[in-house]
Amino acid sequence: MGEESETSVGTLGRLREEYAPFYKEFRHTLRLVWKSPLTLMGFVIFIGLVLAAALAPYLAPYDPYEIRLDITFQPPNMEHPFGTDEMGRDILSRVLWGSRISLRVGLVVVGISLCIGTILGSLAGYLGGLVDEVIMRFTDLVLAFPSIILALALAAALGPSLDNAMIAICATWWPWYARLVRGQVLSVREAGFVEAAKCIGASDIRILFRHILPNSFGPVIVNASMDFGWTILTLAALGFLGIGAQPPQPEWGLMINIGRTYFLEKPWMALFPGLAILIIVLGSNLMGDGLGEILNPRLRRR
Repeated sequence: MGEESETSVGTLGRLREEYAPFYKEFRHTLRLVWKSPLTLMGFVIFIGLVLAAALAPYLAPYDPYEIRLDITFQPPNMEHPFGTDEMGRDILSRVLWGSRISLRVGLVVVGISLCIGTILGSLAGYLGGLVDEVIMRFTDLVLAFPSIILALALAAALGPSLDNAMIAICATWWPWYARLVRGQVLSVREAGFVEAAKCIGASDIRILFRHILPNSFGPVIVNASMDFGWTILTLAALGFLGIGAQPPQPEWGLMINIGRTYFLEKPWMALFPGLAILIIVLGSNLMGDGLGEILNPRLRRR
């Protein structure tokens, strides 16, 4: 028993020494976040969105799809804090369930666009030559069209649905990541540690994914955190125009589109979904600005 106890203590000691630098960096990161109230607000808003999406079945006081024609167009009151819509559905419940759609779309669209852009941008920046020309000229071709117009055209061609709207947004979002990653790879690939890796015979794949990309991802992460809110806003725009989510889905843009018909007399129908979009976009921008400061090496050394 004594030997086992000594072995356990020794193992814990080694683990503590091994992860001490990570723990120190983590504490320093938390300190930087705590120092910036706006950054902290951005993270709180994002965490709030995640919690609202995860707990929507428990937080929503009513079924978001339940139709009650006897209580249509009720203004905000104790029973329905956000009021009811033209079908008597509780708007608070629909806003909470809509957070699930927005979170899923934001994560999926940013994730897919980031993966496509990272692969193409890293290949273009590292290999150069003909590969760079082909990838970048195709990227320029996509960027030649305004992203919202191209997304509208693709969504309309594919047909009005939430999944098709996500595909359309992904198809127009990846070029920004491709250009950003390419620029970062070009600036890092001539660094001394990359040359050292080449000298010891490391493969191109290992150099790219082990040495170059990890040192290029700071600005990409910042851009992705900001794009999270903008993808939700773009989805809302497609829903507002009727080619995104379709009734009776509780998507915020669709709710605003329906509520605008009654806006002068029943403003709460469009007001609360609009405020939800405003808060999420604001939070993602604040979080992105904060991550830019946190990932800045000069600020981390202070």
